[in-house]
Amino acid sequence: MLRKLELLFDEQVRPALAAHGGNVEIVDLDNDKLFVRLSGGCQGCSSSKATLKDGIQTLVKQNFPMISEVIDLTDHVSGENPYM
Repeated sequence: MLRKLELLFDEQVRPALAAHGGNVEIVDLDNDKLFVRLSGGCQGCSSSKATLKDGIQTLVKQNFPMISEVIDLTDHVSGENPYM
């Protein structure tokens, strides 16, 4: 399943994030939860929570209904534009 997730991210998620200078890494898939880490322009971006929940998580759940949640492991405070 990780290969299929990487393919989905390569084809649909990463190009959209790259347009804003960002990227996303799949860290782990544990039970029904997908763990990711945002980087580049997405790390510390005030819109990253919306990007994660309304964009990435929605797309993942549409294609992999067995995944219940996408969890962000990003250290946003250390980003170029940190938010609190």
